[in-house]
Amino acid sequence: MSRSVLVVDDAAFMRMMIRDILTREGYIIHEAVNGRDAIEKYAEVRPDLVTMDITMPGMSGLEALRAIRESDPSARVLMVSAMGQQKMIVEALEYGAMDFLVKPFQPTKVLETVKKCLQSAARA
Repeated sequence: MSRSVLVVDDAAFMRMMIRDILTREGYIIHEAVNGRDAIEKYAEVRPDLVTMDITMPGMSGLEALRAIRESDPSARVLMVSAMGQQKMIVEALEYGAMDFLVKPFQPTKVLETVKKCLQSAARA
């Protein structure tokens, strides 16, 4: 059974990294380049999971997370952050993010965390 993931990051390289890791495992990937784009794409494709960068220009990942969770309280969002963003990670978890990944990350950690989020959501 394939799962769809919306990968949100303003850096094309980071989107490509996550896309490559997940497509090798059979995930269907959709991409968004910022928070506003993420909200629109989420409504359009209703992915099983969103990986959301915290820091993006225009609309932050935290703002997009809040908007997505307001429109769909069951949305599953995995935050992606750089080192030193602990305060924002805590805030994201308070807004309903399921978990977080810290850049730079290892492919095995990405897969492990994505699977964990999808499994816990399936049990909910």
